[in-house]
Amino acid sequence: MTTIGLIGGMSWESTAVYYRLLNEGVRARQGGLRSADVILHSLDFSPLADMQAKGDWEAAGDVLADSARRLERAGAGCIVLCTNTMHKLADRITSATKVPFLHLADVTAKAIKRSASRRPLLLATRFTMEQRFYLGRLAAFGIEAMVPDEGERQDVHRIIYEELCRGRIEPASKARYLSIIAEAAARGADGVILGCTEIGLLISQADVALPVFDTTTLHVEAALDFALAAESQAA
Repeated sequence: MTTIGLIGGMSWESTAVYYRLLNEGVRARQGGLRSADVILHSLDFSPLADMQAKGDWEAAGDVLADSARRLERAGAGCIVLCTNTMHKLADRITSATKVPFLHLADVTAKAIKRSASRRPLLLATRFTMEQRFYLGRLAAFGIEAMVPDEGERQDVHRIIYEELCRGRIEPASKARYLSIIAEAAARGADGVILGCTEIGLLISQADVALPVFDTTTLHVEAALDFALAAESQAA
């Protein structure tokens, strides 16, 4: 099994989900007492969130590049960045390391391409919804994602940072997300991308009639496919 290197902590609420799903996935695929071979570097999110808010992406990139190098030196055979927003700095990780980087937007786009959805709604932080680093990556696969309007984007972003990243799951916020999805469906959305790794803590496919693409779950499955590929071939 290839060792999976996780850059986490942004926030740790969703990183904990990554760790659980990776281990559950290995057990489901391999059985018995099998579990994931993982190295986790969980970063302190507070200074990174400040860098995001100030637009100091250069400093944030330095932090991620250093984390990736540390994981590679520790023996990681691939790098998984457990946050959608910080994929804005994916090139800083790939230029700092030699091991494969499993890009979350690519994983998500491939899953959407396997479905009938072509105009999914993207729910994420403002950075991810408003900048091209993620939307452009999806577009390269032929996925023209929709985003909520300005007021809705503010609410989606606020709920992520003020509630989900702090372990707060509020019924009123769930209702707000579902109303935003319903509005997008009326405008032609044919799917929903949970484009922040915390959003899956609030809503799931069970809550939505449209196809839901949970980026955390998709990322985990891609990491498992990669990590277990050599073992599967040997078998």
